[in-house]
Amino acid sequence: MKFPYFNKFKKSNRGAIPSSSTAILYPILIPAAILSVVGLIMVYDSSVAMAIRDFQNQYYYLIEQAKWMLLGWVILPIFLFIPYRTWYPIAVPFIMVTIILLLLVFIPGLGVHALGARRWINLGFTVLQPAELAKLSLILYLSAWFSNKERKRLGAFALLISIVVGLILLEPDMGTATVTVGVAVILYFFSGAPMRHFYIMIPVCIAFIIALALISPYRLARLTSFINPEKDPLGSSYQVRQATLALGSGGIFGVGLGKSRQKYQYLPEANTDSIFAIIGEETGLVGGLTIISLYLFMLFWGYKIALRAKDAFGKYLALGITSWIVLQAGINIAANAALIPLTGVPLPLISYGGSSTIVILSALGILMNIGRS
Repeated sequence: MKFPYFNKFKKSNRGAIPSSSTAILYPILIPAAILSVVGLIMVYDSSVAMAIRDFQNQYYYLIEQAKWMLLGWVILPIFLFIPYRTWYPIAVPFIMVTIILLLLVFIPGLGVHALGARRWINLGFTVLQPAELAKLSLILYLSAWFSNKERKRLGAFALLISIVVGLILLEPDMGTATVTVGVAVILYFFSGAPMRHFYIMIPVCIAFIIALALISPYRLARLTSFINPEKDPLGSSYQVRQATLALGSGGIFGVGLGKSRQKYQYLPEANTDSIFAIIGEETGLVGGLTIISLYLFMLFWGYKIALRAKDAFGKYLALGITSWIVLQAGINIAANAALIPLTGVPLPLISYGGSSTIVILSALGILMNIGRS
């Protein structure tokens, strides 16, 4: 038995979206631009107290994010005009380079150790987070691989994911690992995998997550704090409690832009992992739902592009990029609302972070090229 949506995914649906190569750009470009502007505003708004405390400059995080955002928007049109088939022959070397970069973060002097993790490489002029690049490189590789018919590839697929995700978990970065696995599984089953593979993967993934929680004190603390938020209110439960407090304080219309109380060092990671909580506090349910709607709009049109793509590589590539961005946004928002355990992934195009911003905007350029081809 095949994955139930595979047959529908294989069929082209070229009449479902505008035939104009220009018109297809707007449903992706406009929400991406809005999210980017919102990101700059909220990065500044949420980081004022931290910037003054750490750098004596309230604009520090805004200036840094603006640099990366500008570079990302310069790269996006370049990727937009590069034919997406160009990425097919370099998918293998790209994933190999990414694996090497994931290994380099553990080399003393080259890898940057901060906040209890090794996730960055010091390039001298800047720092690079290879785990962000891993999402795109894995999507490119799997799209190229799955566009060719092949039987019995579950073992090879599991080995590849184990290598990439294993290195990310060693950093440690559970949030990025979760997003990476989620996108990989989506691509695997849309490639026509039998349902019995799905029945095998689910219990294996659950057992693996439980094992990770049991062997790592901080992961176990996050899991237990999710199950019982009252257990350690000043420790493992603190961040999620402050995030939900921020969301609750916002009500329907919010306390007003710039008037957040939680950003004054009450809410950890206010400009990165918890930025949606600040958005909810200042703009309320209306603002939060608007942000969610923009991601859902991108999801709808991204999947339309995948259905319309001329070949299998384009279909899988569009599906992978769209799933990655929306899945990551969903995990971030759900964690801030205490619907799932806190994972620590950035909100795409909104959270502070150079590597994430540039890689996502590059991926959106590829997605739009698929749509206009």
